[in-house]
Amino acid sequence: MSIRGSFRMQDLIDFRAMMEQQGDLSEIFSEKVRAAVAAKISLNIQGSGSKSFYGRPAQGEPLLISGHHGIINYDQTELVITARCGTRLANIEAVLAEHGQMLPFEPPHFGPQATLGGAIATGLSGPRRPYAGAARDVVLGVRLLNGRGEILKFGGEVIKNVAGFDVARLMVGALGTLGMLLEISMRVLPRPQHEATLLFQLPPDVGLRQMNRWAGQNWPLSGACYDGENLRVRLSGAEAAISEARKKMGGEVLSSAEAATFWHDLREQRLAFFQGEMPLWRLSMAPAAGRASLPGFWLIDWGGALRWLKTEAEPAVIFREAQLSGGHACRFRSLLGGEFQPLPTGLENLHRKLKQAFDPHGVFNLGRLYAGW
Repeated sequence: MSIRGSFRMQDLIDFRAMMEQQGDLSEIFSEKVRAAVAAKISLNIQGSGSKSFYGRPAQGEPLLISGHHGIINYDQTELVITARCGTRLANIEAVLAEHGQMLPFEPPHFGPQATLGGAIATGLSGPRRPYAGAARDVVLGVRLLNGRGEILKFGGEVIKNVAGFDVARLMVGALGTLGMLLEISMRVLPRPQHEATLLFQLPPDVGLRQMNRWAGQNWPLSGACYDGENLRVRLSGAEAAISEARKKMGGEVLSSAEAATFWHDLREQRLAFFQGEMPLWRLSMAPAAGRASLPGFWLIDWGGALRWLKTEAEPAVIFREAQLSGGHACRFRSLLGGEFQPLPTGLENLHRKLKQAFDPHGVFNLGRLYAGW
């Protein structure tokens, strides 16, 4: 473990005390995996369960990771943090906030106990994603437990070490099907000095066009969401840059409290749009793509690249429409469970080969991504 940067002495004492209470459980997990292989059973990796709704129900006996937690290294100067998979996101963000830094991909928590491992395994990112990068973009290295019980390390803690076939980032969004993430090293960023959110009342077609037009300007965008009536645009950065953008864009300036509540509730899916039992679909599309001809209720995030849809339409219809628009879809929340868009044959074969390479005995999260693997 190493600690660098401008920690106060009390910070250093508290940090070391916290670390002394946390053990590395890697070898214990390794033994459990080898035992599972010998017994021919599968394991279901579980953190806090905050994102268990995402994807298909995993099969196997629970493998609890919450005890494997703690920040291992935080280098404020190099903007890198390394933590164990069971570390709470809230704890990591609190440490970063004390030193004016943040996780740039603004990960959704969906619960107070949400873990770093869950955030990276699902690969979900918040409203800042198009402007500051996705979860995949910040991962520099991982320690991984594969399906043979072997502990492997990929990447490192500096950007120059991330070269060749980037196995570390391959784990982002894999939902634990390739192995168990033990430790994760990530790039962090300074928190913006200033932020402002602008509100515009616009009809649907105009709202989408406006987001695309503004995306091509050299303005400090950090969020753009349209709910069918109101377009909210977040600006982050230097005060002068925000002031200049506000003059050119116009709109109503929201109070800091109102803006902070909106972006938090959007990230955590607490807005009224996300309530109710109607199936919620997540469609990733080109920002400039037109509105898909699907029935239901829409909310558009990421400046047009992320479309949330509440609909009772059949999955095959939604998958087909997403494919025709050059994107892909998944049933995100539903009483029927999650469902990912089927892969093209070539890509599916590649995924199966990767699963075979990392988890040849089918130990981890069987069926979480697709049925049978």
